[in-house]
Amino acid sequence: MKIAITGTSGIVGGFALRVATAAGHQVTALDRRSGYMLGDAPDLSGHDALIHCAFAHAPGLYRGGEEDDARCFRKANLDGTIRLFDAAADSRVGRILFLSSRAVHDGHAPGVELTDDLPACPANLYGEVKARAEDHLRGMRLYGSSIRATGIYGPGPAHKWRDLFADYLAGREIAPRAGTELHGDDLGRAMLLLLEQDTPPPVVNASDLILDRRALLAEVRHLTGCTHPLPPAADISALRVLHCARLAGLGWRPGGFGLLRASLPAMLESRADM
Repeated sequence: MKIAITGTSGIVGGFALRVATAAGHQVTALDRRSGYMLGDAPDLSGHDALIHCAFAHAPGLYRGGEEDDARCFRKANLDGTIRLFDAAADSRVGRILFLSSRAVHDGHAPGVELTDDLPACPANLYGEVKARAEDHLRGMRLYGSSIRATGIYGPGPAHKWRDLFADYLAGREIAPRAGTELHGDDLGRAMLLLLEQDTPPPVVNASDLILDRRALLAEVRHLTGCTHPLPPAADISALRVLHCARLAGLGWRPGGFGLLRASLPAMLESRADM
């Protein structure tokens, strides 16, 4: 399959690029290094599929990533995404996979189960932009899927826990926190699985672990021999967990704690290169 992937110089797009290339697909990387910017309408003639991962935001921020410029944020990420999708359709690309976010669920009341078919209810501009892009894709005459993914982790020079690991190993105080996590390679495999379906579902959730910083840093402590105290356990009673029945029904099985543990040595090496 010939696949165009946006945002390949970023964290998630980098995982998608690696997984697709390893699976033997021919990949066209669309990022700043290749001259692509959100808002462009590239000619994708000859491509079978598009995976759209690119997103413009303030460094380290997704929710709140617009800072004080909501207009430019919306123009780049919503208008730019719609323009890209329409360009793909004009180029006769038959399949589009859009990286959405669990943030589309932020406005749902506590206790609502976050199922695959739950309508979007965003509570911030980030979630709104993702939800409206999903709507546009759903209305197109091609096979489109939006994947509502949770926090993405995995090895890389800018991985999400780089500063956390550095703070812990330096003996700084760590605030308790827990969240839902998904390895980037598992997300990449989910993307390819959806592209392979004869009739892919229009939207799916993608998540794997409930992870407490205390448990994560206990693994770091074991690997490094660090003796600094661990943070207290976080309260996970209000944590909202994505249900991923659709991907599971397609045979998707994320790597769980085994993949997390296998990934930590490379992530710690990345920290050492700071």
